[in-house]
Amino acid sequence: MPSPYMARIGELDLPDRLHPAVPRWATQCGVALLCVGAAGLLRLGINALAPGAAVFALVFPAMMIATLFARWQSGLLTAVISIAYAFFFVYLPSPTTTQSGPYWTLFAVTVAAGLTVSLAETFRRAVHRATAERDREIADRDLMLSEFEHRVKNNFQIVASMLDIQRRRVSDPAASEALGSALMRVDSIARAHRHLYRDGQGSEVNVSEYLRDLCNALSDALLLRGGITLTCDADAAHIPRDHAVSIGLVVNELVTNAAKHAFPGRDTGTIGVSWKHLPDGGWRLTVADDGVGLPPGSRAKSKDGGLGQRLIEAFAKQAGGTLTTESDANGVRVTMDLPD
Repeated sequence: MPSPYMARIGELDLPDRLHPAVPRWATQCGVALLCVGAAGLLRLGINALAPGAAVFALVFPAMMIATLFARWQSGLLTAVISIAYAFFFVYLPSPTTTQSGPYWTLFAVTVAAGLTVSLAETFRRAVHRATAERDREIADRDLMLSEFEHRVKNNFQIVASMLDIQRRRVSDPAASEALGSALMRVDSIARAHRHLYRDGQGSEVNVSEYLRDLCNALSDALLLRGGITLTCDADAAHIPRDHAVSIGLVVNELVTNAAKHAFPGRDTGTIGVSWKHLPDGGWRLTVADDGVGLPPGSRAKSKDGGLGQRLIEAFAKQAGGTLTTESDANGVRVTMDLPD
């Protein structure tokens, strides 16, 4: 496969790039004249230092450049002009020219020029074909990812709809609450997958946009209105999809716990989600509230008998993070430190 630099040369097909604003033949002639002019200026510099030296040396790079950027027609025109100028105005007037065979020299240079243009054109076409094939593969991949994203999105919507229907049908408040929690967890995972395909970063998710989107959804789902607010302050970063899912689920559980238990009998309060890069390296996720804090000796268990806390610990471990919980009369602060 051609190198990235070769692929860029294949993409610099100036006649196609400038068409239809500039006719292809005009672009080819223009490139040829530019290459001839550049070679002529260098020729003048060489003549000033060593008159008559390396008469045809600049012909070959000039025609190669013209061929690579404007096809063989431009390279051929460059060769004709450059060889004619070098032969009649530099080579023949030189006192070192032997009169026995100047036209054999012209013949040899012409044959070499033809081979050079042919090889350069062959190379240009090979790189162009490789570039076109790469573009087709990228288009096919994007189409496949788009189809896959659509199917995954539909599957998440089906699961979420089934959970929501079941939640509405049950009469037991505990069961309804458990199904609601499961619904929010599914939504958190679905959002991570949507950001994965939206950002176009392959296997990585823009965690800043993902957390802001997730917090907005949690604020709506938990009916945080009026005096109780949910804020999100996240630095820009791209992290692996699996880690983003785990982080989102940790945020989902912690924010849900805070919304349920941090503000008993209160109409005001703040839950803050923060994602920051640490000065010494690594990242810190923080979920803090200004509520009543944890009861003495409590482990912040949720009403489902500690399932939420166990999920938080499992998701933190999956993301490679370390959890720390601090609680006092001013609220609860849970941090999760992760390596870069």
